[in-house]
Amino acid sequence: MPPLQQVCQILRTTLGLHQMPLSEKTPLLGSLPELDSMAVANLIIALEQHYGFEVQDDEISAHHFATVGTLSDFVVGKMA
Repeated sequence: MPPLQQVCQILRTTLGLHQMPLSEKTPLLGSLPELDSMAVANLIIALEQHYGFEVQDDEISAHHFATVGTLSDFVVGKMA
């Protein structure tokens, strides 16, 4: 499964979005009421556990959580 689809699935599971349609351009931070500060922390943990990488505090940026695409790009960058 491509990273974008995996990130969409992790978002749906972590945020309880169920079958909400998500695309690369779907806005996240500031647009999804489900994505509050606690949900961001839970999402980072879910991504770390799924992909086996570690996100440092100084790597967390609002830019990475702007859209599904920017979050997926962040994940791809962490796996490189």
